[in-house]
Amino acid sequence: MPINAFSNYPGGFSHGVTLRGVPVLTVAEGNSWYVHSVTGNDSGAADGSITKPFATLDYAIGRATANNGDVIYLKAGHVETVTSATYMLWDVAGISIVGLGTGTARPTFTFTTANTARIPVSANNIGVDNCIFVGNFLSIATCFLLTTAADFTVNNCAFRDTSATLGFLSIVTTTVSVNSDGLTFTNNMVRSDATTTPGPAIVIANTIRRVNVSYNYVVHTVASNNISALIEHGALVVDELLCAYNYVYSINTDTATGAILVKTTATTGSGLIMHNRIRAQDVAAAIVVTAAAVQYGMFDNLYTGETTLLSGFVLPAIGTDA
Repeated sequence: MPINAFSNYPGGFSHGVTLRGVPVLTVAEGNSWYVHSVTGNDSGAADGSITKPFATLDYAIGRATANNGDVIYLKAGHVETVTSATYMLWDVAGISIVGLGTGTARPTFTFTTANTARIPVSANNIGVDNCIFVGNFLSIATCFLLTTAADFTVNNCAFRDTSATLGFLSIVTTTVSVNSDGLTFTNNMVRSDATTTPGPAIVIANTIRRVNVSYNYVVHTVASNNISALIEHGALVVDELLCAYNYVYSINTDTATGAILVKTTATTGSGLIMHNRIRAQDVAAAIVVTAAAVQYGMFDNLYTGETTLLSGFVLPAIGTDA
């Protein structure tokens, strides 16, 4: 093969390609940017390439073009500290933020300094994948605050508290009277160690449709009775909800007014809540979805509250065609 020749595979690869464990993706429609806190810098000396990465995600977002299909790759070992509500602005529509690396080498964002430290999302069609988010301040209100951010996606990420007093109260919170339709929260791991009454992973403060909360694993190591582990939406209408294949481990002993999966007082809306698996400690009258929420179709949700070795039972109970 001549020196500097390029290989050409016009037929592609039906099962994809990986190099040193990193998937080689189809060439993005737009630009590809790289970020690394150790080897990168936010100056003219860096161009955002894999060999000359930027140092911070916010700087890379500022270089991206809206709705251009741009992808920002956070290199393995990248770390940042989120210190306020304005430290990092996710405000460019249509970008994908992809973390590289596995285990503790995944890009990690640690929230400190104030309980209002957060990532505001104010543009449509933003997605983040394969990152770790760590709460390291007392009662951080939320990790992400959505302000006019339709079709926001969080996939394959981990959310952790630092201690029983330092951590997140919720992960994604929407804002009143804005469009956050299409919220997707899938394949994530949420661990809550808080003793300061953590809220659910998703707090919905507006009418919304096309919400997908599926394939997540949520662990509450401290009792937060009558608090939902997954979703809370008050009296607000949620349409086309899919809440499926989630796994919840909790030591809650009381769900009389809270429910474990979804807490709401709304009686209209639409969606399916199905194939979820729950282990908690309310053995008296466990509730997985607030009783008033008759708008949702419930299928094959299993619960166990026993401390003995017994498999879960269907909850709510199996209905009849009466």
